[in-house]
Amino acid sequence: MSDRVALVAGAGGVLGRAVAVRLADAGFTVVGIDRNADGLGELPEGVHRVPGDVTDPAVPKGLVDRIAAEVGAPDVLVNTIGAFVLGDALSATPDQLRLMMDVNLGSALWLTQAVAPFMRERGSGSVVHVSARPAAEPTAGMAAYSLSKAALSHLVRVLDLELRPAGIRVNAVAPQLIDTPRNRAFLPADALEHAVTPESVAELIAFLAGDASAPVSGAILPAYGA
Repeated sequence: MSDRVALVAGAGGVLGRAVAVRLADAGFTVVGIDRNADGLGELPEGVHRVPGDVTDPAVPKGLVDRIAAEVGAPDVLVNTIGAFVLGDALSATPDQLRLMMDVNLGSALWLTQAVAPFMRERGSGSVVHVSARPAAEPTAGMAAYSLSKAALSHLVRVLDLELRPAGIRVNAVAPQLIDTPRNRAFLPADALEHAVTPESVAELIAFLAGDASAPVSGAILPAYGA
């Protein structure tokens, strides 16, 4: 196993699993984190599996500290955790907005807080979050989701300013639509024409996580498809 450790939050999902596989192929020791134990079970042999709900602010620090002690301090954090609800601005409920903020924004902040001390000590590190196209381009019918992803993109830029002096790069990828079984189940075929594969997004994430992107920090990389 490599002494370069990459944490992949959301590794029980389709995109997280693709990222875990891609980073393992790139030579990282990969630790998959997810509250979905069944999803973690689908990760390939050699990928460490750690159950945990990192949308809970009380969880990430202890979880990352334990991983650092048992596997190694993280060089890379990839956060693929996300949730989605439809609904326009006038019908958005407090519960919907709270859920979107807790999952799409909160998990990113708590995870970054948890890994930053280890990366600061080393003087290097790479953090990659997953935003979305509606974060930059207002889209009707998904108000709470768009607001949470816009907040996430802004957080990436703030973290870049705060952490870049310590040698820590923070970036994001922003897909429009990912071709997953769940999306195929409820979206019409024409809506999926420009969907990107999880593997193609994972390739971009691996680039941002690796040394080839050393000059890049504070970027929101579009992954909108053809």
